[in-house]
Amino acid sequence: MKLPVALPSALSPLRRYRSAGFPYRAPTIPRGVAPAPTEETTGAHYDTAWARRLPARMARAAIVDGPMRLVVSGLAAPDRRGQDRLDSLDGAAIFAANHHSHLDTPLMLTSIPEPWRHKLIVGAAADYFFGSKLTSVLSSLVIGAIPIERSKVSRRSADQAAELIREGWSLLIFPEGGRSPDGWGQPFRGGAAYLAQKTGRPVVPIHLEGTGRILRKGRSFPRPSTTSVTFGRPMTPRDDENATRFAARIEAEVAALADEASSDWYRARIRAHARDSPGLTGPRSGAWRRAWALGDRSRGGPKRAHRWPQL
Repeated sequence: MKLPVALPSALSPLRRYRSAGFPYRAPTIPRGVAPAPTEETTGAHYDTAWARRLPARMARAAIVDGPMRLVVSGLAAPDRRGQDRLDSLDGAAIFAANHHSHLDTPLMLTSIPEPWRHKLIVGAAADYFFGSKLTSVLSSLVIGAIPIERSKVSRRSADQAAELIREGWSLLIFPEGGRSPDGWGQPFRGGAAYLAQKTGRPVVPIHLEGTGRILRKGRSFPRPSTTSVTFGRPMTPRDDENATRFAARIEAEVAALADEASSDWYRARIRAHARDSPGLTGPRSGAWRRAWALGDRSRGGPKRAHRWPQL
């Protein structure tokens, strides 16, 4: 019996490629030789230099001044105060704000005035914003983020931020290290204070109010409300202050700005001078007592009439 002739398979080129060795494929590792460690490209090791080049900066400026400003104005209707306190500020600065919501970053990017707005980097959690290639690219391009490790003290993160500040880039950082879990603030960590001491640049304290009502931690969809952004006077570390003490003074100044936003400048300054400003972290008691002390802030605050956003 005559055997059928085998027809050439369409997969034969692919099979030949799979069977090919070096240089068509990566060389194999000899037995007994430990493989070289793979270089990490995400998380704290993601290279964001491309996002500070001119094409990316132009794209980011168009995003911030266009759709981002529209969304922030429509959702948050921000009341911005204290920009005149930055009149004496010259050069790069470290903008340090309290943190309640993912809306805090877009609100700050559209609130920080020129000339700092378009030469600004954002210290973002490496494990959250740089966990994958996609989120790394989006975070770098849209908000100008650089990875900051919040689970441990990292010289890599601090050195990168300090180098960029020395090159003239301003830094937006949230010293609490993460969003508020219950509407109250968290103690400030020493990152902003350390960078101020390392670079010699001032810290601008900022208080944000109302973003937790719009998109608090654990909520998936925003609910429009009103917000306020209060800028404080630039601060520099004193000769006898270490990073811990300076961080505590920054937190106290943000608390005084919170008092100013909820009352008036004169009475808030009197309480700040007497070191009697209400704290950001709330009462040290049970969860129900902390929730009750928040009052209207945890229940949505006052309703507002629908109107066109003010651009």
